[in-house]
Amino acid sequence: MKMDMRGRLDGVAVFVEAVEAGGFARAAERLALSRSAVGKAIARLESRLGVRLFHRTTRTQNLTEDGQIYYERCLRAIEELRTAESLLESGKQEVAGRLRITMPVLFGRYCIAPILLDLARQHPKLELELSFSDRPVEIISEGFDLGIRNGALGEATGLCARPLATQPKILCAAPDYLNARGEPETIEALAAHDVLLHWRTGAPYPWLLPDADGRLIEVRPASRLRFDDLEVTADAAAAGMGIAWLPRWLVRNRIEAGALVALWEDRPAASMDTHAIWPAADYMPLRVRLAIDTLVENLPRAIGVEAPVARPGWNAQRITAGPSSAKRRRRTG
Repeated sequence: MKMDMRGRLDGVAVFVEAVEAGGFARAAERLALSRSAVGKAIARLESRLGVRLFHRTTRTQNLTEDGQIYYERCLRAIEELRTAESLLESGKQEVAGRLRITMPVLFGRYCIAPILLDLARQHPKLELELSFSDRPVEIISEGFDLGIRNGALGEATGLCARPLATQPKILCAAPDYLNARGEPETIEALAAHDVLLHWRTGAPYPWLLPDADGRLIEVRPASRLRFDDLEVTADAAAAGMGIAWLPRWLVRNRIEAGALVALWEDRPAASMDTHAIWPAADYMPLRVRLAIDTLVENLPRAIGVEAPVARPGWNAQRITAGPSSAKRRRRTG
């Protein structure tokens, strides 16, 4: 009976990993198994349940309707296990276990990862899996414990959020460019300048700039130079190619070195909020809580602002707007 129950749980674990990893091959890598072993475990589970969980082709595996229902039930069971773990962890002094975190590529690399690596250094039994991606990430369905999100939180259910910091954004240009073209004094004057746009998802991000009265106005300047990478945009500005509107943390060192000049420093500046987001649950694992607290304490300094958005104390908000991601069909491959 014990062996039978263990086999059932092993099959469920392999199934969930196959869905969250995006396919049998990646699940095999995570579980240190062969792809054949993963396929056989799924086949045994399907045989025991009497249903097909995946539509298989030579290159992809898509969840069937039964597979989708079973996966959502498995997630609930796993969440209960995580809750039980958190209850046990809360009585421990030492933080341990796996912590999977997703974050934007550039911001994660320069601002988030150094803080978390220092946290891992302080807690040798903490396992970190850091994923860097600028695409919209489904925190729950992709199996992440924590996500870092810049800008609007968007629409989701089953998630909580806590503010970490705010990122001021500034206009900047190279000294050589300003010597040759002059500094624009108004929003209207930007039309006579070369501007460098950050471009993603098929359209440039609008700029939010102060007018003569200090009110922030949404501006969509025309440009012949558009980039889908913020660091390349900053490089182009430092090379004298035009004026850019960028997060201060990204160009702070270039400004201090004299490669870029910050414009309109005496005017109100727009900013972008950064949040931690995680699956809502009655209990939070200690490792997740510690990671969030550490980011609240250290991230403002990392991006060059004086204080965090969130003062000490837990002021998490639940994200409730929008359609449930659990009802959207998931594809693995």
